[in-house]
Amino acid sequence: MAKITTDDFNRIIAEDLPLAHDLGMRLDAIERGRAVIRIPYDDAMLRPGGTVAGPIMMAAADAAMYAVIMSELGTIKQAVTTNLNINFMRRPEPADLIAEARLLKLGRRSAVGDVMIYSDDGGDAADHPVAHATLTYAIPGDDQADT
Repeated sequence: MAKITTDDFNRIIAEDLPLAHDLGMRLDAIERGRAVIRIPYDDAMLRPGGTVAGPIMMAAADAAMYAVIMSELGTIKQAVTTNLNINFMRRPEPADLIAEARLLKLGRRSAVGDVMIYSDDGGDAADHPVAHATLTYAIPGDDQADT
């Protein structure tokens, strides 16, 4: 069982992550080592050419990784991204974005994970990822944790 609930993380979005909140981002599912974030589609997400902007997909990946770390450690708001690498694999449809994160390594001071991003276009999204990201987070020491 995850050390944070979906409701707890969505409360963190609402109270502490104003950009994520403004995007309508929400945590759909969480279990230890896995988290799923959704960003509802809005025309404001589009860049010229009619595709979802890369920074929107990066925000989804970052939030999903943040949630997956909390699935293992509980509420630890001071964890921060130290690296985010993303590969855009195909043009996303104008639809909700789904970011599914999994934790690959959790150490005392850092965490590494990857995130698959899908366009929820009504098809079998899992067969057609639009982006893949790898992320590293710094985990605060016990003297800096806010759990």
